[in-house]
Amino acid sequence: MPACPSQRGCLVALLDCRLTNTKYHTTTREGKNDKWLDAYHDPVASIYTFTQCLTLSDIQADGDWKLIVADLGTGTYDMKLKVYKNTTLMSEHTIIDLPTGVVTFYMDTLEPRTPAIAVASGPYIYVYKNLRPYFKFTLPPLNIHPLEEDLWNQAKDDQVNVYSMREMLENLRQEGCSLTVRSLRLLQLEAGHVEGFVNLHKHTPLKKQTVITCLDTMKKSVADEDAISCLVLGTESKSIYILDPEAFTVLATMDLPSVPVFISVNGMFDVDFRIVVSCRNGCVYTLKRGSKDVSKHMIELNSQPVGMARINKNIYVGCMDETLHCFTSKGKKLWTVRLPASITTLEIIDYKPRSFAAVLVALNNQEVHIYKEKFLVDIIKMDDIVTGLQFGRFGREDGTLVMTTKRGGLFVKILKRTAKFEERALSAGPPVAQNQKLNVPKKTKLFVDQTQRERENAVVMHRTFQRDLAQLRLKVMREYVKALDNSMNPISSDPMEPLKLSAHVQGIGPTFKFTVKLQNTSLSQASSNLLVTFDYDNKLYDFRKKMIQVPMLVPGLTYNFETFVDCLNDKGVTENVKVYVLKQGKSVPLITGVVSMPVSESIVVV
Repeated sequence: MPACPSQRGCLVALLDCRLTNTKYHTTTREGKNDKWLDAYHDPVASIYTFTQCLTLSDIQADGDWKLIVADLGTGTYDMKLKVYKNTTLMSEHTIIDLPTGVVTFYMDTLEPRTPAIAVASGPYIYVYKNLRPYFKFTLPPLNIHPLEEDLWNQAKDDQVNVYSMREMLENLRQEGCSLTVRSLRLLQLEAGHVEGFVNLHKHTPLKKQTVITCLDTMKKSVADEDAISCLVLGTESKSIYILDPEAFTVLATMDLPSVPVFISVNGMFDVDFRIVVSCRNGCVYTLKRGSKDVSKHMIELNSQPVGMARINKNIYVGCMDETLHCFTSKGKKLWTVRLPASITTLEIIDYKPRSFAAVLVALNNQEVHIYKEKFLVDIIKMDDIVTGLQFGRFGREDGTLVMTTKRGGLFVKILKRTAKFEERALSAGPPVAQNQKLNVPKKTKLFVDQTQRERENAVVMHRTFQRDLAQLRLKVMREYVKALDNSMNPISSDPMEPLKLSAHVQGIGPTFKFTVKLQNTSLSQASSNLLVTFDYDNKLYDFRKKMIQVPMLVPGLTYNFETFVDCLNDKGVTENVKVYVLKQGKSVPLITGVVSMPVSESIVVV
């Protein structure tokens, strides 16, 4: 008989011999990978799902762990719950609506200890026991707005015009009221289909149902692996529900400021627990037993989260701005890593035989990065974008990584026992200068005396600083008001004449070229009846044009006005020249510019 391809008893030995990839491959498209074995790959498996809809569990209590997939199908139909034994499809069940999460949990103490499968889909949780439908839990209905309910009751009795009803529902929606699905559908219809829609649905009782957005489990009273667990689910109505696993009743309800999208639970319901929830508003909240203040340990992110995982007391959050953040359970940021591409999903590696814990980050550039704390320790290169990750026991192999891709592929990799992840293997690390001790000088007696003086006179020094600051602000405001009164601003403050003035001087003397630039900063209003004149010392300068008639200024254009200035003094004396822009009929200039004249060269007589 041929030898087994591995003495580890992994799932590869159980693959169908018809597949061409029944042997281990230890290379990727970029070269050899000494950490992972390519156990199985099927790029056309037609599995379209996400990390939240993947799980691994021993659902038959035979030690052979199965892969459970909630397949999204095409997005509108062909949604199914699939169970794989190794790489063979073992069971398949049709799901009515899009699944948003799948978990396995123990709901009783019967022998053998077989867990149940819970699939969240729409407002329902479908529970499967022994791969057969067992129970369907429906979320409790929400309260309907009184005005909306009254409008549909009037429509039932033909007491309201359907178009007036639609307009009133639209006003309710614009006011921020939460409407039922029926009313929202009515608002989306064109005018010609409104009456038929109302006549079709007005006799059906009005219900307001929310949908499930995320799903997880929590141990009820014992921390054993096969202990009874509660279901924890987040809904579109900004609520968290904890369900009893035996009676399927709501044990606790907690409200959030926003819609939860990712959830992580630890602890026990009867003892103490913590629920970490990342929401659609870009915040992460921590819910505790008996605590009602959800904002106490709130984490505010820079962008919306696309994945969340937790290792011990650290929370890892991947965001849409291509960053991976790590926070403590109290909300303190530990570090941030900038990634080369956008994140598609997150998952944790908890390999207990090696006591190895890390974070798997799937990127949009067809790579999967593995981070141990903030260090990049490995990169797995794929042929497609990874959308689903699940690490755990598959078959009888502990360190198995299951990946699904955007085009529907299924890939299985096994972690080698000889794999070593060095924390600084692929990261540049901090610069060398960071580890060098700075030569900080010792504290002098003068420094100590000054410190003591500041401690003793802290109140007086602060009051003096505040007084001087207030005086400075007062002086600045007085000068500003004075400049406005005298129009000493190069930009007009008159809204009816929005002008901008600039002037400059060219030449070395004794004759200078004086250029004035005017611009109308208005969007549509032209300026007219303007004059430009100059204020100067007649003993020092002589302007050849003492007044310039300004034509109508078109908005947006810059106009240049030039004149020549003769310097009458050859002793190097200078003085400022003021430029006034006047409006006929006004005694106060619109704007004023001050030009500092350069020193004139001496007159050379030839």
